[in-house]
Amino acid sequence: MGYKNNRIGYSDELLSSRSIIRRGNFALIPPDGLVKNTVPGFEDCELSILSTPKLGATFVDYIVTMLPNGRNELGFGEEGVETFVYVLDGKVKISDGETEYIHTTGGYVYLPAGKKMYLENVNGANTELFLYKKRYEAIAGHTAHVVSGNTNEMAAEHYEGMSDVLLTDLLPKELGFDMNFHILSFKPGASHGYIETHVQEHGAYMLSGSGVYVLDNEWIPIQKGDYLFMGAYVPQATYAVGRDESFSYLYSKDCNRDAQI
Repeated sequence: MGYKNNRIGYSDELLSSRSIIRRGNFALIPPDGLVKNTVPGFEDCELSILSTPKLGATFVDYIVTMLPNGRNELGFGEEGVETFVYVLDGKVKISDGETEYIHTTGGYVYLPAGKKMYLENVNGANTELFLYKKRYEAIAGHTAHVVSGNTNEMAAEHYEGMSDVLLTDLLPKELGFDMNFHILSFKPGASHGYIETHVQEHGAYMLSGSGVYVLDNEWIPIQKGDYLFMGAYVPQATYAVGRDESFSYLYSKDCNRDAQI
């Protein structure tokens, strides 16, 4: 059964998919065809695992629909693993076992390694979340800390001098953090200033609009609800398409660490 469409039985059309999987390089995963995964601790939740090391990522991303009684009382995360949650739609209570945060659409919480994340849907209806976890890479003299905020209350900045491309940083630019989350938003017709090629990898969830993304010299249409994995050194850039709605996406980026040999 597909995760998003809950379709069962035969299709009236030929089987087809927009999915593109290039393990270790890049992947496009649309909502059609995503299957529901059972993950211990997530009760009354419909969950799909997106990027994992099996795909070539050093992190794990999830898309989660919490039903009205949805919760995780067991705790998300494990020793040495940092976690992040972003509220795509609805209302959720998030706890690290000591402090509770109530967030609506656009809200997020980052928890450093050593703290488990507890979740409870308090929306009275479905709540949709984007979840992330990664093994934390510590360095001497610096530590990460809990971060909580809502992107609807944050100022975006012009991205690399382009007034029609906006960037929102969700985490502090501090050496204690070995990764960051951003929202990048392109008005229709806007684009990156150049095709990027870099050591950082990304997991990106499309929040609104549509675009055409170049990944390893393949131009690929993409839209709201799609998910992208972009591995290290894959050439990448996008043009926003459409008429009125900006093309925006939430994405992670590893940072603040030297390369290992």
